[in-house]
Amino acid sequence: MNELFAPSDVTWTPVSPKLANLRRVNAGITFGVIALVAVPSLGFLLSWAWAVVALVALVAVFAWSWVLIGRNQRSWMYAEREDELLVSHGVMFRQLVVVPYGRMQFVDVAAGPLERSFGLATVELHTATPATDAKIPGLTPDEAARLRDRLSALGQAQAWGL
Repeated sequence: MNELFAPSDVTWTPVSPKLANLRRVNAGITFGVIALVAVPSLGFLLSWAWAVVALVALVAVFAWSWVLIGRNQRSWMYAEREDELLVSHGVMFRQLVVVPYGRMQFVDVAAGPLERSFGLATVELHTATPATDAKIPGLTPDEAARLRDRLSALGQAQAWGL
């Protein structure tokens, strides 16, 4: 079954481990804001016992998400073949996206403020069909630039035959 989502005839490149740290900080901010709003609101509206129960539940969900974020980060990988790019990710729901170079319309590189603070960027491939678009998060800026340039050159070279 693993061969279905990660063919062994290619060399897979994992994304940066910093991606897990970035997503954990993002989750911490989200859970922190929820806790700052929900816990006092429950305390004033219902009772402080319910506020404590809600806080314990939030901490448990945050701890569980901490583990899942690490597993998800380790599942992201990509491989460059002669005619296509393969992107695989997912733990419970695995996905393999195969993007032929000749079908790519353009390649985006994006990095939000939090990504930039962690030294990461995301490469997104766009094709004519939105369902086949692929993204690779958690790349270093140098790797994102290299991949963008390589994919753009390969896409342009192979699109001439269409």
